[in-house]
Amino acid sequence: MTSAVPRILDPQSIPVVGVDDHLPPVPAHRLHAPALRQRFAAPPDWQPEVAGDGARFNLSKPARPASVLVPLVMRDHGLQVLLTRRTDHLRDHAGQISFPGGRVEDFDADAVATALRETEEEVGLARQHIEVIGTLPTYSTVTSYVVTPVVGLVQPGFVLQADSGEVAEVFEVPLAFLMTPANHRRHRFEMAGQQRQFWSMPWRDQSAEPPGREYFIWGATAAMLRNLYGFLALP
Repeated sequence: MTSAVPRILDPQSIPVVGVDDHLPPVPAHRLHAPALRQRFAAPPDWQPEVAGDGARFNLSKPARPASVLVPLVMRDHGLQVLLTRRTDHLRDHAGQISFPGGRVEDFDADAVATALRETEEEVGLARQHIEVIGTLPTYSTVTSYVVTPVVGLVQPGFVLQADSGEVAEVFEVPLAFLMTPANHRRHRFEMAGQQRQFWSMPWRDQSAEPPGREYFIWGATAAMLRNLYGFLALP
C-alpha cells in the first residue's frame, strides 16, 4: 500500500504563503557556545512546532530510525551551521541541502553514535572535533525515516573530505541567519486532493563562486532548523 502524497520535484516553484518577519530572532547572546550548552543542559518545557513532513510516500515500508548531526562550527565571527548538498543521483533527497547523517545501524550504540559515524563517513569531520551538547525531538520524513537531530559544537582546525558518492558540496551558513524568522518562508500547494506544506530558508552566499549563489534550504532540514529556533527562542 502506498500513499497518494505528492512528491515535490521543484520546491522553488511552490508559492510562498507567508514569511514570519513578525517573529523576533533569537537574541545574539543566546547564539554563543556557553549559552547553547546551558540551554541543552537545562531545557525549557517545550514542544516542537512541526514533528514531521506528514504522510509517507510508501506506507508498506516501515519507518526506520536515523540520525543527523546539526554541526555548529565555532568561528571567530560567530557560530556557523555546516550543511551538505547531496549528489543528484541519490535515491532519497537527491540534490537537497541536508545535515550530515543517515540511518541507524545495528552496531550503533545510540543516536549520537549514528550521527558521529555518518558525519565522519560523509564529510570526513572527525569526532574529536565535535562536542555533543544535546538532541532535539525526532522528526518523521516522507521517505520513512524517524530522524534524531544531534546538536554539536565543532572546534575549527578540522579537514573535510566529502564522500563524492553522497555529498556534492559542503558549506556553512551563519546560525544567526537561520535563527531569524524573517528568513523563514512557508510554502503550500495542493495536488491529487492532498495538501503539502514546507519551510524554506534560502541563503545567498556572497563568498561563493559566483558571488550571491543561492542555496535553497527546505523540507526536513528547514523544519528541524525551525524547531531549533523554537527551542532557542523561548525565554
